[in-house]
Amino acid sequence: MRRIALVFGLFLIGFSGAVRAEPQWLTLPPTPSLPAPAKSGYAPVNGIKIWYATFGNGPPVILLHGGLANSNYWGKLVRALAPHYRVVVMDSRGHGRSSRDARPYGYDLMASDVLALMDFLKIDKAALVGWSDGAIIGLDIAIHHPERLSKLFAFAANSDPSGVKDVDKSPVFTAFIARAKKEYEKLSPTPTEYDAFLAQITQMWATQPHWTADDLAGMTVPTWIVDADHDEAIERDNTLFMADHIPYSGLLIEPQVSHFAFLQDPGQFNADVLHFLVHVNYHESIVLQFILHMKGQ
Repeated sequence: MRRIALVFGLFLIGFSGAVRAEPQWLTLPPTPSLPAPAKSGYAPVNGIKIWYATFGNGPPVILLHGGLANSNYWGKLVRALAPHYRVVVMDSRGHGRSSRDARPYGYDLMASDVLALMDFLKIDKAALVGWSDGAIIGLDIAIHHPERLSKLFAFAANSDPSGVKDVDKSPVFTAFIARAKKEYEKLSPTPTEYDAFLAQITQMWATQPHWTADDLAGMTVPTWIVDADHDEAIERDNTLFMADHIPYSGLLIEPQVSHFAFLQDPGQFNADVLHFLVHVNYHESIVLQFILHMKGQ
């Protein structure tokens, strides 16, 4: 009887601990590491040095991280994609290991860095997976240089500053900003300038981008607009606005995760990206025909 009581008591302790555990969307799991790359280094791009790494073989897929972060955040996704694709990660200008110049941060400029890196790596066209700022950069390329993208998986993007929530109210995002500072100090060629860096990126968030319904309606790149049901940074109305206006776009809301879904539930996130890469194969010409039909041409 004592043995049964002891086992039952241990069960209750374990159960109460599970009940007290925070839901995963309120957690910030550790930043993963990248696997050993096939190739890595610095590319001379637009007068700066962009750090990049490549993994695996196959059709090219470019992964773009979010603002304040670095390519290490893609560590789990790289491991899922590298057996099937040539995966390219890069640290955006001024982020991670990459340098910057005096020009203010902007999505058009950062998109031009991606295109220049593609030229450096002799990649004419690639699929792109972007998170937050990386997704916005992907949308920028899809709008202005659609010939360079085969498809776009845009996670946690916004089309206008009005689509961004007050992240200061989020303990998870506050913890991310503090973590990003430590990572910046470890990786950056200018390790003492994080506070200025944060202020400049925050200014970009407050003023860019500004894409209209017509801008989105002219997109021909096969696109999924993806967000999390507990995203602490992106207004749901803006997510729906983009999905509603991009022709033939897919809309995916991942459950029980937040702006950091690829850390909180990497199995779900990786499976969604792989499904997208395998199954979204319609040709841009179909979208173009649809656009012309809607315009009555």
